[in-house]
Amino acid sequence: MNALATSLRMAVTAMLRQRLRSMLTSVGISIGVAAVVLVAALGTGARGEIDKQIQSLGSNVIFVFSQPATKSGAKSRANMGMGLTERDAEAIRREATAVTAVTVYSEVSAQVMSELGNGKIGVMGVDESYFEVRGYEVASGRRFNESEAQTKAKVALIAPTAQQKLFGNQDPVGRWVRVGKHPFRVIGTLRSKGQSPFEDQDDRILIPIGTWRSRVVPTLGDRVQLVMASAKSAEHSGEAERQVKQILMQRHQIAEGEEPDFRVGTQQEFQKMQEGIFTVLTVLLLSVAAISLLVGGVGVMNIMLVGVTERTREIGIRMAIGAKPADIQAQFLLESIALTLFGGLAGIALATGLMLAFAKDLGFPMQLSGQAVAVALGTSAAIGLTFGFWPARRAAHLDPIEALRHE
Repeated sequence: MNALATSLRMAVTAMLRQRLRSMLTSVGISIGVAAVVLVAALGTGARGEIDKQIQSLGSNVIFVFSQPATKSGAKSRANMGMGLTERDAEAIRREATAVTAVTVYSEVSAQVMSELGNGKIGVMGVDESYFEVRGYEVASGRRFNESEAQTKAKVALIAPTAQQKLFGNQDPVGRWVRVGKHPFRVIGTLRSKGQSPFEDQDDRILIPIGTWRSRVVPTLGDRVQLVMASAKSAEHSGEAERQVKQILMQRHQIAEGEEPDFRVGTQQEFQKMQEGIFTVLTVLLLSVAAISLLVGGVGVMNIMLVGVTERTREIGIRMAIGAKPADIQAQFLLESIALTLFGGLAGIALATGLMLAFAKDLGFPMQLSGQAVAVALGTSAAIGLTFGFWPARRAAHLDPIEALRHE
């Protein structure tokens, strides 16, 4: 125990004697550890944000998209049809037992104007079920009713970002907005849904789907861009997906083996896709951090080898007064570990500072976990042990007589 304490004291003394060199040696380790900690913190915060954004799409939602379908290089019969329609949504609503609600929507980006402002805003045609499936809540005013939907009334609900563009901080309910040449009366405002993985869900106005078809894009007939359905629960999502696909395959007369003109996906699949992309990015960033740590470790080894050469006579004196090879090896190993731990602590401090500086700009909190700190410090110590072993072994195996003769 006394020998270990002596070795540790001498290792610290050697570091302090060469402060600048010790600091410069630790830079590579600091950068690598900072990168590891930042990636871990970014990952924790980003995964939470991804979950939040996916949940903002609704509850156990099944998405049905139109897509081109080809067969043997030519258009298939399905692709020659009308794509997704409101009749498809009605069939799903009627026949799919694992589904609780079905809705449709179509959207176009248009220049929208009011008496106070204007901007490029998403104009969405929706039915009454859209609010239930997507979880949109009215902040003030009201939703459009069945009568307004059937008569294709020119009424609209406005989301927060669009409201800010068109009316600033003023109450828009009861006022008018213009889409192209058509005026719409604002009957309600929506609570914020925030950012989804695809877009700002608050930069839009909602109007009845019939009004959208007749006033905004009158060339699509009863076709819709997207059909959405809510499964009874997360456990029913797979069954709901199978039912929806089967119903549409029959309605679109798509034979077995033919490519459909639609694609069905679940909320859980979108989440897995997002997490897969993020995992790849995380691995790439950690690879860069690992290279930095490797370079830092090589730097530590080189400096330690220089230190062995510079202190050869000191090593000979210690051996002459009774120090064992194990004591010499322990001294240099402890010095190497101390260097990398110092770099690790500096890297954690650097990462914390960068997190505080950029967390606001990222829009979501980065979370520094105790596990990440422990891994960072453990990795630092392991690098010190690994890259310090050869210099320490070399010092321990010096011939005492030759070491004393060294100038």
